[in-house]
Amino acid sequence: MSAQAQSTSEGKRRVGRLEPAALAGVMSRDVAIFGRYWKATTFSSVVQPTIYLLAFGLGFGSLVKSIGHVKTIEYIGTGTVATAVLFSSAFPGMFNTFIRWQFQRTYDAMLAAPVDVEELITAEVLWISLRAGVYGMAPLLVAFAFGLKPEAGMLLVPFIGFVTGFGFAAFGVTVAAVAKTIDNFNYITSAVLTPMFLVAGTFFPVSALPDGVRQVAQVNPLFHCVQIVRDASLGTMGTADLGHAAVLIAFALIMWRLAISQLGKRLID
Repeated sequence: MSAQAQSTSEGKRRVGRLEPAALAGVMSRDVAIFGRYWKATTFSSVVQPTIYLLAFGLGFGSLVKSIGHVKTIEYIGTGTVATAVLFSSAFPGMFNTFIRWQFQRTYDAMLAAPVDVEELITAEVLWISLRAGVYGMAPLLVAFAFGLKPEAGMLLVPFIGFVTGFGFAAFGVTVAAVAKTIDNFNYITSAVLTPMFLVAGTFFPVSALPDGVRQVAQVNPLFHCVQIVRDASLGTMGTADLGHAAVLIAFALIMWRLAISQLGKRLID
């Protein structure tokens, strides 16, 4: 085969979107780097949600034994899963992306290889969301020690965490793409992410909120994560959970395309 024909053949093979080899190449680098700092990352991603669980579940739970028909430790233990997923996806999406893009110039080097922007961002988001799905199990494991009973539906929790983490990781990438400095993340943390997990139904029912706040809370993706995780973990899944799952999938897809669009503009002059 001539060099020209070989080049044409390779070009045709590379036309496909999201080439598995390209995704695997980017993710393998992430795995190698993760092996160096996994202890610190795991500590920060797991301990903070666990502290919320212990503080609210045990502290508040000693005063209020149940929330609705659910024991307080079970209610908060299952709800805190969403908090663990949020912390382990949105923050890496923001900080890791900004540092690798602006300071280390890692993405510029990676795009010199046979990897395009869509594959690069997708692989980064996939890796973060895989970790988020695993880290989301930590509050449940802690809650087991305080009375939460294992249910078969809990096997779905890592998958729910993955889909939710995918959306919030892509959200973090989008924020990193539009932020002018890393200090701008303080606005997102204080004005967006903190209210999100406070009004997601993690610590108290959304139905107890005022009408206006309740309507806003019900479009919060984290609310839908809390509901479907709680139903799966307590064995109370129903048709409403299909709606929750649809919202999470739609959120993930929208944020994924937005992340590719926004960061792509910055990476490709």
